[in-house]
Amino acid sequence: MKAFNKLSAVLLLSAGAFCHQAFADNAVFTSMDDPSTAKKPFEGTASAGYLAQTGNTTSSSLTASTSMTWYQTSMAYSLWGNAANTSSNDERSSETYNIGGRSRYNLNSADYLFGQASWLSDRLNGYDSRDVLTAGYGRQILNGPVHSLRAEFGPGVRYDDYHDGGHETKALGYGALSYQWQLTDTTKFIQGVSVLSSFGEDTTLNSETALQVAINDHFALKLGYNVTWNNNPPESAPDRTDTKTTVQLSYAM
Repeated sequence: MKAFNKLSAVLLLSAGAFCHQAFADNAVFTSMDDPSTAKKPFEGTASAGYLAQTGNTTSSSLTASTSMTWYQTSMAYSLWGNAANTSSNDERSSETYNIGGRSRYNLNSADYLFGQASWLSDRLNGYDSRDVLTAGYGRQILNGPVHSLRAEFGPGVRYDDYHDGGHETKALGYGALSYQWQLTDTTKFIQGVSVLSSFGEDTTLNSETALQVAINDHFALKLGYNVTWNNNPPESAPDRTDTKTTVQLSYAM
């Protein structure tokens, strides 16, 4: 019975980590689907999870996320947010909050313009806040239904407020690739890579590799592996690479 309760809690926590399929679960990679191929004018997801353990080890984890996207014929808007907190033996080991918005405007069937703004708080990884604003040009290289591939790039600016003191504003160059392969009617492979670089001084690379399986019209299961690499991390969080493996149960509105 104890093993069953732990398994149930893990599945609930995994469900809480969900983000919409067009997004990775941070502010680095948030490429948006083509509005001209949208099947309905609005898509949204919401999830929450809680895990608690007592006994030899006392720990708790709480996650919540939501995303909303509105589609028009050639324009799309999206808002998203997520939060995650983890503590062990009364000591906080993870605390992350992220909100953002994005727009995409199709110039034609292949070319589009985008704009994006996001706010991230991840103090245990060195940032009280990290604000990013980017805009630029995108190209829909493949547009399904089996294969979808898009690339985008543009300038940006980032404001870093470091947890150990100080702040900095940097000009950025942004680039990203997003690929989706519809393996079957219910199974999709997802690969995304993005780079935010302040022209050699500070570069952040983010990668998401995932397999998503639709259970029915509303529920889907997603196995994902995310890697974030920073060549110049804050002194309070010196590790350059963070990885995350997730099993996510999602509900789509």
